[in-house]
Amino acid sequence: MAAAAGAAAAAAAAYASLKLHITPEKFYVEACDDGADDVLAIDRVSTEVTLTVKKDVPPSAVTRPIYGILGTIRLVAGTYLIVITKKKKVGEIFSHAIWKATDFDILSYKKTMLHLTDIQLQDNKVFLSMLNHVLSVDGFYFSTTYDLTHTLQRLANTSPEFQEMSLLERADPRFVWNGHLLREFAAQPEIHRFATPVMHGFITMHSCSINGKCFDWLLVSRRSCFRAGVRYYVRGIDSEGHAANFVETEQIVHYKGSKASFVQTRGSIPFFWSQRPNLKYKPKPQISKSVNHMDGFQRHFDSQIISYGKQMVVNLVNQKGSEKPLEQTFAKMVNSMANGMVRYVAFDFHKECSRMRWDRLQILMDQLAEQQDEFSYFLVDSDGNIVTQQEGIFRSNCMDCLDRTNVIQSLLARRSLQAQLQRLGVLHVGQRIEEQADFEKIYKNAWADNANACAKQYAGTGALKTDYTRTGKRTQWGLIMDGWNSLIRYYKNNFSDGFRQDAIDLFLGNYSVDEVEPASPLHVKKDWKFLALPIIMVVAFSMCIICLLMAGETWTETLAYVLFWGSASFGTFAIILYNGKDFVDAPKLVQKEKMD
Repeated sequence: MAAAAGAAAAAAAAYASLKLHITPEKFYVEACDDGADDVLAIDRVSTEVTLTVKKDVPPSAVTRPIYGILGTIRLVAGTYLIVITKKKKVGEIFSHAIWKATDFDILSYKKTMLHLTDIQLQDNKVFLSMLNHVLSVDGFYFSTTYDLTHTLQRLANTSPEFQEMSLLERADPRFVWNGHLLREFAAQPEIHRFATPVMHGFITMHSCSINGKCFDWLLVSRRSCFRAGVRYYVRGIDSEGHAANFVETEQIVHYKGSKASFVQTRGSIPFFWSQRPNLKYKPKPQISKSVNHMDGFQRHFDSQIISYGKQMVVNLVNQKGSEKPLEQTFAKMVNSMANGMVRYVAFDFHKECSRMRWDRLQILMDQLAEQQDEFSYFLVDSDGNIVTQQEGIFRSNCMDCLDRTNVIQSLLARRSLQAQLQRLGVLHVGQRIEEQADFEKIYKNAWADNANACAKQYAGTGALKTDYTRTGKRTQWGLIMDGWNSLIRYYKNNFSDGFRQDAIDLFLGNYSVDEVEPASPLHVKKDWKFLALPIIMVVAFSMCIICLLMAGETWTETLAYVLFWGSASFGTFAIILYNGKDFVDAPKLVQKEKMD
């Protein structure tokens, strides 16, 4: 049985060792695994991909090692091949090596750019910079022998046919970030072993010891590539029911052959709403008035129930101010749906934990305890027998599904881990994880690192409130760092997120470059206000300062000048703020839903 499983694993594996040979006519990707003779030949003119053998590689080819093929993409200049050029070992899951891709190369099929006009050349350069931006964001992981896109429970409940599929065929499309780039490879099963599915998110692994008993503890966060994007430009759901910033987080324990897993999800509030940046620190959320929310809402939860079973929605948004209508609408829609598989609890995180009263999070934990015991966790013993299955999932959200959400997820995961380690015999009866100082430090830091990774990928900065996750208490330094991160978020969300959103849409195939497109969407003419008003404001403010420093002959004259230029700068600033949406960096490639 074990031998058959091993053979199936080998059949499903992708090639781990590759060499790229470059000639003016073709790219040759040679499989260097033991016993392999396969070579992938990519024609640089016709773009045809075929399988050949090592003796067909010309000796004149320029050769370099690579660690995986991310895929191909068409830009203005033609097709490009994207390869992984550096990798770093994260650790091993059940003896399978897990790697983080740390550097990439984008290779043009075309040998020259002489066929392009100056404008096309400029556009091509912008598209290349978008791809490089996405690839520069930390958190691309892969394995050539293990399916990273599925939870332990999903992998345990599969058919023998599934086990024999290639990693590309069997991967969960929600979590394959290079799915669009590999679409041509997917159509040719004979070359699947050259294709490496890559997930985006966070993985950490630790060998831990409690009571002299050694076990492996892992945390895996998988970001969905459906409705992916940046903080303010992608909110709510799309018509298919895919939620923005959807992340599946799995905590795994491996002890003496037994494996335990606890899965949670996070995702934007699942109806149609937006929160477009407009230069204000916190733009007001807008709930769409022109669409049927229930269709997408129902689709979202139908797919969640199929994937995870019962749903316990934990809504952490404020129950007053601009966030209040979102909480009320969410609660109303869960009631209207009247699905016994979906339950809802609202907890005003900021109100309950105001003035550093973080102990009040225990109120929510006590509220969820019975539900968590009912959902249980996944456990398989050392003989491969399934002992328990996770029957449901906690779906947590705040506005961004980052800072508040991460705090709650770490507390729920710790409670599950407590039960798992007791059942596996690692913890003695009456012992608490919190009392195990060495492990507690590893645990808290890993969850804080997970928070930072998810936040950088969605909001552009590290997470807030990580001082609590790391230390169990709120600190003054933590508050200062939160303020600094909030300022950077404000700048990025208003002045660079349009480019970041475009980069993600291009990478994931939400936008395809058309070589014969007459007008490039990159060239959007700015209104006169965009240039004139900021200049007027800066000049008026400068004149106001000069008048204060260089006083006139009388104080009344000075006051008149200061009032005039001060009013001019303040008035211009007010006009800019009123027209805030015209001054932010908006996406150009994909028209995001226009909200009422």
